[in-house]
Amino acid sequence: MSAAEPSDLVGRFLTVAETAEVLRVSAAQAYALVRSGELPAIRIGAARQWRVERTELEAYIQARYEEERRIANWRQSDYAIVPELRTGPLL
Repeated sequence: MSAAEPSDLVGRFLTVAETAEVLRVSAAQAYALVRSGELPAIRIGAARQWRVERTELEAYIQARYEEERRIANWRQSDYAIVPELRTGPLL
């Protein structure tokens, strides 16, 4: 997808390569997100190629923003200084 193409001309579904371009990650990273189920996608056609629906990609992006907001809020909270609570993926 080039910068000159309006999003309405591209269509409802994106290839994994187009998804990677939107996210500014490698195609391998985008495939990993799809294969893990973290980014919902479907397989289409005889070749069973992956397609990501635009709305799913936008929902994924919004969920990542929300996750980052929650982590930032947690780190700024009074609980973040309690050593027993400073384990796990948040810190």
